[in-house]
Amino acid sequence: MVGLQLIDLLIADNRFDKVIVFGRRSTGRQDAKLNEHMINFDEPAEWESLVHGDILFSSLGTTLKQAGGQKAQYRIDHTYQYTFAKTAAQNGIGTYVLVSSAGANPGAAFFYPRMKGELERDIKKLPFASTNIIQPGLLVGERKEERLGEKLGFKILTALNAAGIFKSYRPVHGRIVAQAMINAGIVATPGTHTFKLNQVFELAASNSHG
Repeated sequence: MVGLQLIDLLIADNRFDKVIVFGRRSTGRQDAKLNEHMINFDEPAEWESLVHGDILFSSLGTTLKQAGGQKAQYRIDHTYQYTFAKTAAQNGIGTYVLVSSAGANPGAAFFYPRMKGELERDIKKLPFASTNIIQPGLLVGERKEERLGEKLGFKILTALNAAGIFKSYRPVHGRIVAQAMINAGIVATPGTHTFKLNQVFELAASNSHG
């Protein structure tokens, strides 16, 4: 959800001359400044020499159901993203922006927030000049596939938010997260920075388009 929104915004943003996408399948987008590479993340030797640019935006992810189990989801959500980020750092890309998740914690009891927390922990060790981690709540917007659990979660969270509960986990549209990622990448403040939900909304609204 965030990835496609991000690509559309980057294409429309005149601050970016070229948008290079690495993914497991085509985005279906076509534009003069878009260059797509469909790659096998398990074979970095095939693509690591292609990883160059100024900013790496990382939004790769899947669900437990789609992946077929925790081990497969961990490989996609953690290992693939970490390996790609490590390659980018080695190739001299200076700014990194990751979309993670609210509640990410390497010490979490539950699998998903623990996986996201371990990815954040490992990414922070890489030598980027500017590392930016976006932690949205439940993502809403258009997806290629239906996710009944997310629909139910959205309804429950909306009701709880209306009662003033779980505000830090309130739903956020994928386009807002994508714009926050772009703005964080443009500013590229030195060091490591984590943007929690309220900050994600603020970041998306700041200097939203060049």
